[in-house]
Amino acid sequence: MSAAIDVNPLLYASDASSPFHDAARAFVERVATGRELVYVFWPTVMAYLRIATHPWIFEHPLSSRDATANLSALLRLPQVRSPGEEVGFWATFGAVAGEASPRGNLVPDAHIVALMRANGVDGIWTHDSDYRKFDGIKVFDPFTRAA
Repeated sequence: MSAAIDVNPLLYASDASSPFHDAARAFVERVATGRELVYVFWPTVMAYLRIATHPWIFEHPLSSRDATANLSALLRLPQVRSPGEEVGFWATFGAVAGEASPRGNLVPDAHIVALMRANGVDGIWTHDSDYRKFDGIKVFDPFTRAA
C-alpha cells in the first residue's frame, strides 16, 4: 500500500512534549525502514519547517538546521516520493474544492488531497480528521490503528 504522510505525525515525532511522541517516532521509524511507497508532498514539508521551528507552537522548537536535517533524512529514502504540482493542477484542485468547499485551515488539506489525486494516491497517514471530508480518501491514523 502506498500513502501520503500528513505533517502531524512528523511533528509529533519531533516534539518530545507531545503525548503522541513515542507512537509517532515508532511510526516514522517503520516508514523509514519499510519498503512501501510513501508520499511526502511539498506543502507537508513546508508546514513541518514552519511549525517545528516556531517558538509559539513547539515548547522546544527545532533549529532550522535540525528541522531541515530531519526532512533531508526522510526525503532521501528510496521509497519516499515528493512530487509537486504539474500542468493542469488548478483543475484538479478545483474538483477537490468543489467537493469540500475548503476555507481556512481546510485549504492546505485540499491542496494535499489534490496532489494525492494527481499522483494516484488515495490514502493518507494523519491524525487530522478533516481529511475525511474529501471523497475517496482513506485516512489512516497512526495513533489509533496499527501502522
